[in-house]
Amino acid sequence: MKQSYLGPVKAVILDWAGTTVDHGSLAPVRVLQEVFAKRGVPISEEEARRDMGVLKIDHIRKILFSKNVSARWGKAVGRDPVEADVESLFANFVPLQLECLVKYSTVIDGVAETVARLRKRGIKIGSTTGYTRAMLEMILRPAAAQGYAPDCAITPDDVGAGRPHPWMIFANAIRMQVEPLEAIIKIGDTPVDIEEGLRAGVWTVGVARTGNMVGLSAEDFAALAPAEQATRHKNARTALSAAGAHEVIDAVAGCEAAIDAIEARIHRGERP
Repeated sequence: MKQSYLGPVKAVILDWAGTTVDHGSLAPVRVLQEVFAKRGVPISEEEARRDMGVLKIDHIRKILFSKNVSARWGKAVGRDPVEADVESLFANFVPLQLECLVKYSTVIDGVAETVARLRKRGIKIGSTTGYTRAMLEMILRPAAAQGYAPDCAITPDDVGAGRPHPWMIFANAIRMQVEPLEAIIKIGDTPVDIEEGLRAGVWTVGVARTGNMVGLSAEDFAALAPAEQATRHKNARTALSAAGAHEVIDAVAGCEAAIDAIEARIHRGERP
C-alpha cells in the first residue's frame, strides 16, 4: 500500500483571466458578445460566462449549441447551427481577442507580491488557461513587466485538449518536475478550473471575488451597494464550493491561508 504524502505543498498552478490578470475576466466576455452580435444573435453576459474556463473554441461551441442561443440562431440565420458555424465564429473571435488582450492584461492587485512570498516558501508557480498559445503569448510579457511570471505556462495547444481534461496540470508537473500530485494545488475562478484539478488528483482552491463568478472589474465591484456585493460574493463562493473546491478564497492575495489549511490536511494524512 502506498504511503500517503505528508510533506509540504510544492507547487501551485494558477489560472490566468480572473485569477491572476483581468479582474472580473472581462476580455473573453466582451469579445464573445461582439462576435455573436455581428451574426445577428446577441448573447447575454450570463450566456457568455456560463462555460468560462474551457478552450475558447469549445466555449463558443457550448454557447452556440445551448438551447436558447441555438433557437435564436435559427431565427436569425434561417437554419440550425452546425459545426462549421463554430469554426467560423472562432475564426472571427481570434483576431478580436488578440487585439483586446493587452488592454485586459493588468495583473490583479496582490498577485505579484503573493507569488514572491510563495517562492520564498519553495513553492513553484505553474499555470493553465482556456486561451490558445497565441493568446497567452499576448499576456505573458505585460504580466512579467508588472511582476508576475510563472515558472511554467501551459495552454491546451501544448497538450491537445483543454479543461476539464487534466493534461495541462500533468504537463506543469512534468516541466516543473514536481511530484507527487498530492503536493500540488490548482487555483482558479471557474467550476471547470476546479474540475480540472480534481480530475488531475490535486488539491483545488476557488477564487471568488476577482473572477468570472462575480464578473466585475475591481472598480465596478467597489461601486456596488454592500448588499449586492455580499450577494454576488456569496453566490460565487457557493458555486465554487459546489464544484468541489477544497478551499475558496476571495483573491490570489488570500491564498496563503488556504495553502496552510491544505498543508495541515496533508500532514494529517488526507489526500485530495
